[in-house]
Amino acid sequence: MVSAMVYRSAVLGAVTLSLLAVPAQAAPMRTAPGPQATAALPAPDTAGLAAVLRSVVAKGAPGAMARIDDGTQVYRSAQGVADRTSRRALTTTDRFRVGSVTKTFSAVVLLQLVDEHKLALDAPVNRYLPGLLPDDRITVRHVLSHRSGLYDYTNDLFASSVSGFEAVRDKVFTYRQLVDLSLKKPRTNAPGAAYSYSNTNFVVAGMLIEELTGHSVRTEYENRIFKPLQLTDTFYVHPDTKIPGQHANGYLTADRAGAQPVDATDQTVSWAQSAGAIISSARDLDTFYSALVRGKLTSAARLAEMERFTRVNSTTSYGLGLRRRDLSCGVSVYGHTGAVQGYYTYAFTSKDGKRSLTALANASNSSDVLNALAATLEPAFCGKQKSARSATAPIEREDVAPAAPTEQ
Repeated sequence: MVSAMVYRSAVLGAVTLSLLAVPAQAAPMRTAPGPQATAALPAPDTAGLAAVLRSVVAKGAPGAMARIDDGTQVYRSAQGVADRTSRRALTTTDRFRVGSVTKTFSAVVLLQLVDEHKLALDAPVNRYLPGLLPDDRITVRHVLSHRSGLYDYTNDLFASSVSGFEAVRDKVFTYRQLVDLSLKKPRTNAPGAAYSYSNTNFVVAGMLIEELTGHSVRTEYENRIFKPLQLTDTFYVHPDTKIPGQHANGYLTADRAGAQPVDATDQTVSWAQSAGAIISSARDLDTFYSALVRGKLTSAARLAEMERFTRVNSTTSYGLGLRRRDLSCGVSVYGHTGAVQGYYTYAFTSKDGKRSLTALANASNSSDVLNALAATLEPAFCGKQKSARSATAPIEREDVAPAAPTEQ
């Protein structure tokens, strides 16, 4: 049981900031190779972080929060409400839907299967799932790095965000049905030729997990990640529609200007499953990404594979279910972004796993909200250093799946 050593809090407007000192994390069971130990990061800019969260709410999110785990200290900041009806304040302990952050969990399970010699990254997917894909050249590595060329079926499901969501809110898909939706469209490129973000890839990842283990993805997530890391706020409940325990309600911004947002909290997320259906908390995501880069979840060799990145744009690269973001202060952080109806998530950690940030806005389908939330990375990892470039530069579309957000 963690005992608090120091606690202090201050109220800045409607934002609550707190600093909690806790014992340092235990040494990792195994450490992945990498560069020499990184220089100590500057202290988080908690005032700057609070200002970012205020801007997220000002852009239209009901609430926004962030939690930074610095190894011996935890910084918490929250603004706005978790529920537009009850007006309950959002807290950093609320659970939420993490969207595409799920992809890292799925990738970890498959890399563990590589460690167990049950899977080869450069083997064709069709070796394990005969006849599933139209091209035997598509490998497991291509799927996990978004270089398979498989069309993203969510482009069609959510061409209109609200009506598309209402059509699938309570629907239960099979994996095969989702893949078939993708295969109705031409592929975006030849296998391995280019990066193109597609939820279809991580639906295939879920199929591989279940085929190779004989268990549901839920069982594999629980046995391989949730339980070993004691992620007590993390769940995979598909096809159930409820978020267990205290949680933030999620709000889908209406497609029509001036219309009320849609409460999207209750849904199957069956359209995503192993590509985006996990529920978690800021504490658990901080723990997960720190453990991952410290080598607690895979062998050093598999982690190195995960961190073989393809450049996406000037600030973002993609490995195997893992993003790298290069910040203005020269620091690179590792994690994933998430978008699911009602929720935007940023969850990243430093190269050595000694500082982790999870930030949430309980809104989606809004470029303004998403771009504002992205700015939490700079104060969290760069401190009070002045940015060489704007932290609110437009975010690439693949961070937004499903569907490009409406401008507000």
